[in-house]
Amino acid sequence: MPIVRRRFQNVKVFGSAMVITLLMAGTNQVRDYAQTREASEYQIKAAFLYNFAKFVEWPPETSGGADDPMAICIVGKDPFGNILDELIKNKDISRRRLVVRRMNQGQSARDCQVAFISSSEKPHMRAILEGLKGESVLTVGDMEGFAVLGGMINFTMEQSRVRFEINVEAAERAGLKISSKLLNLAKIVRDHSTNGGS
Repeated sequence: MPIVRRRFQNVKVFGSAMVITLLMAGTNQVRDYAQTREASEYQIKAAFLYNFAKFVEWPPETSGGADDPMAICIVGKDPFGNILDELIKNKDISRRRLVVRRMNQGQSARDCQVAFISSSEKPHMRAILEGLKGESVLTVGDMEGFAVLGGMINFTMEQSRVRFEINVEAAERAGLKISSKLLNLAKIVRDHSTNGGS
């Protein structure tokens, strides 16, 4: 979508193309992004979304069968355009086909494995996270305060580089196990209440 693409800014890939290439091993399209050393912000975030799904383990009772697709859902205004769709096209994780779903306003993301909550939903962020409590849904955002308020993974920008922080406690409450390979690349944060906030 050209309107979305015009808003993209070029950013450096996590400080080193080598790091993201390691995460993206086996994905030619994403490796191409990494080797350019510069890519749009949402190309990088789309690549990370795909790989978050590869480095997270869902409880067996909620992971679905081999015939059930693994859904990456976009909640709110979609900043990716067709980037995410192209990235996961014909790909699977643990033999489960990947699909992208765009949620209408008020539609629940409970049947998703990954829910990217767009910054357009910041006014409703607490309500959305509350509505997903007790569900084994990996919640990902890119807005200030997302992780400390109970989101699981939050994208941040540091010196034009895409980074991310992880709230391990929130993931554990949802029964999700995040690989140490992913945790080693992240800033670990805790719930706001356990950080001494009000």
